Amino acid sequence: METLKDFLLNKGYSKIKLKLTTTNHFEIKASINGVKGRFIVDTGASSSCVGFEAIDRFKLKVKDSEIKAVGAGASNMMTQISNSNHLKIGTWKKNRIVLILFNLSHVNNGLINHNADPVDGIIGADILKKGKAIIDYEKKYLYLKLKEISLPKDS
Repeated sequence: METLKDFLLNKGYSKIKLKLTTTNHFEIKASINGVKGRFIVDTGASSSCVGFEAIDRFKLKVKDSEIKAVGAGASNMMTQISNSNHLKIGTWKKNRIVLILFNLSHVNNGLINHNADPVDGIIGADILKKGKAIIDYEKKYLYLKLKEISLPKDS
């Protein structure tokens, strides 16, 4: 019998190991604009985001945004936006990624208070949808669909 892993790998997905934190969040390693970081995978977050303090580190070009961020434990937070970023998670890559920037201190303070390491940002539903994500909660893997190959049409 074929396993989920074998099935997805045969369908062109890449496999990324998830780390379960002490706060029961899944965490992954990813790189933005060639710089590695640690991120929480949050299926309930509509947009992927990083903290203001990461602007220089991830080489982000930012502009002010009218949008106010709302999240667990915080609301009506000022944001900035960064367009045209390169994201790499495992072997999965995507260009022209939009990231929302806001104050992540409430998230990281909560993690630290529960003996978890702080993170650089959150991978949200926008990225998960682009990657046609499948999460194997039991085995702790995230699967993202690699770029589709267009086959020539027979004329």
